[in-house]
Amino acid sequence: MQFQNIPEKILIIDFGSQLTKLIARRVRDLGVYSEIKTPKEIRKMKNLDKVKGIILSGGPSTVTKVNYQSIPKNVIKSKIPILGICYGLQLIAKLFGGQIRSSRKRREFGRARIFKKKNSLLTKNFLSSSSNVWMSHEDAVFKIPKNFKAIAFTRSSKFTIIENRKKKIYGVQFHPEVTHTDRGKQIFKNFLFLICKIKKRWSVISQKNKLIREIKKKVKNDRVICALSGGVDSSVVALLVNRAIKKKLICIMVDTGLMRKNEFKHTYKIFKNRYKLNIKLVNASKFFLKNLKNISNPEKKRKIIGTLFIKIFEKEAKKFKNVKFLAQGTLYPDIIESKSSSGSKTSKIKSHHNVGGLPKKMRLQLIEPLRDFFKDEVRILGTSLGLLRGICFRHPFPGPGLAIRIIGNITPEKIKILQEADHIYIKELNKRGLYDKIWQAYAALLPIKTVGVMGDTRTYEYTCLLRAVISEDGMTADYFNFPKDFLDNISNKIVNNVRGINRVVYDISSKPPSTIELE
Repeated sequence: MQFQNIPEKILIIDFGSQLTKLIARRVRDLGVYSEIKTPKEIRKMKNLDKVKGIILSGGPSTVTKVNYQSIPKNVIKSKIPILGICYGLQLIAKLFGGQIRSSRKRREFGRARIFKKKNSLLTKNFLSSSSNVWMSHEDAVFKIPKNFKAIAFTRSSKFTIIENRKKKIYGVQFHPEVTHTDRGKQIFKNFLFLICKIKKRWSVISQKNKLIREIKKKVKNDRVICALSGGVDSSVVALLVNRAIKKKLICIMVDTGLMRKNEFKHTYKIFKNRYKLNIKLVNASKFFLKNLKNISNPEKKRKIIGTLFIKIFEKEAKKFKNVKFLAQGTLYPDIIESKSSSGSKTSKIKSHHNVGGLPKKMRLQLIEPLRDFFKDEVRILGTSLGLLRGICFRHPFPGPGLAIRIIGNITPEKIKILQEADHIYIKELNKRGLYDKIWQAYAALLPIKTVGVMGDTRTYEYTCLLRAVISEDGMTADYFNFPKDFLDNISNKIVNNVRGINRVVYDISSKPPSTIELE
């Protein structure tokens, strides 16, 4: 989003990193406005008058090739402070005459220990003697340019932090934007306030009225259908659009048959009775199950579900006059995993039903007011809009629903089994006071049956996988470390109460390398 009337800003140049928007997120957290631009967009910019600092992102490219992504000379000569991250560091070294090589022996992925060599404004209160950082690189700087100094190093990389203090150009090989880097936000704090000397003038809540004005301006006299699932994202969108156009909003709740147990009816009552929204229910469970029959490929599932949603919304839109728009709760993590939002060479992770899973041709125009926001920012907006805490802080639930938590083919029997297991799991998390400590938790059904023994009788039933992660924004995550007695208890409860499951496992993978959802 490009917010107006903000005199000072930070430019983030996106070289295709999956974490570019996370950099923007860290800058926002510090109360500073930022814009993300591709190298191509930077070349078209006529002036950099309001730019107080430039951050170069990481990315999948390499500066060791003849053709590599770079930045225009006017950026380098602008005397604007620059911070390069990962690929950004290597690009800085390349442009100023340093040497970069690709070395499998010196590659670093995951956590690494960084050691201080010299003091720097960039590392104030970040690095005393050593610290843990998160790495993701195979190329490395072997010789730094003239007039640059080495500030810190790891055992595999001599030039983990470099600087040219006179030119105010800095580079870090690690990723300070991810939570795996200890005190990573301090790097951005130092760059913004000690080096760029920019002031705090941005907040999430300050954008609420602007979002409402933008929706009103775009819709004018037309009407909007809102895809309302009851999760925090679609709920915030519904309340925002309702504030903007009121009676011209029609919320459509589609029962896909793939929701959690009893969730659909409960959510409908809240929005109908408490928020007085104009809601129409569509029971499409048989329609979805029919189209998903014998489909096991996760990408096909997502695309089929995305297409079916649009067909339903377009069919419903014809029943009302002047419906031109479809509002949905797309967030930035959905965008970045489905496709590049900025035109850079970001690699695609998976399609989301409301992004990469949408059909190419649509009659309705999209309204996605949250597409540049992260989940916790949406929760701040939701709170300011009066959204109930139980909805505002509900764990993320995927648009395709249980379809991507049932690995392999989907059947009514499997849906019922998973709904019961998930219901027990979430209920127990609330009972033990653990729900609010976890970013996202769910049960999944694996496509394998195993032998078990119940009452001296052989069983051959499904395996239930439990997942629980802690995260700030869904871009990175670690598994939640449950007390052993909780895992003992929940395994026992699921096996004893859900016919069809005889084995329970707990997923201890982090993101990356895994994703939070299994499909």
